Amino acid sequence: MSQIANYDNQMYKELKEIISEKKKIRNPLIEVLREAQAIFGYLPIEVQQFISSELDVPLNKIYGVVTFYNFFSMKPRGKYVINVCTGTACYVKGAPRIIQMISEELGIEMGETTKDGQFTLSAVRCVGACSLAPVFVIGEETYGRIETKAQVVDILNQYH
Repeated sequence: MSQIANYDNQMYKELKEIISEKKKIRNPLIEVLREAQAIFGYLPIEVQQFISSELDVPLNKIYGVVTFYNFFSMKPRGKYVINVCTGTACYVKGAPRIIQMISEELGIEMGETTKDGQFTLSAVRCVGACSLAPVFVIGEETYGRIETKAQVVDILNQYH
């Protein structure tokens, strides 16, 4: 049995405490999922089943929420998630080129994680920084006006 599926481990105990607290609020599902992802790093089906049981919410509803929102992931993500903005302004000003440069540099495609677990490449619809287009975000840092692969490499090297 994997550590994720062992409901007696410390992560599940922590999640159970959070669920007990959050049950008091109206519609706690998204908040519980957010906290669960913070604990486990992602939301595998075993964690979704546990939440379903504890909140008495159908598993298909939980799965629907997890797969609908870009923030949630059912696969382990890298230590750093690179969110490339693909909104209209960024797309027109070069988001596909940014994706290609990052993909070539890290050796991964959109939605994949590097073998060392450092980076996951993801796309988001808008980060609200249209004046800096094209833009990508790593953690809380926004990087804009990206034009060259050298810029991409310099930025990624800050995270190694």
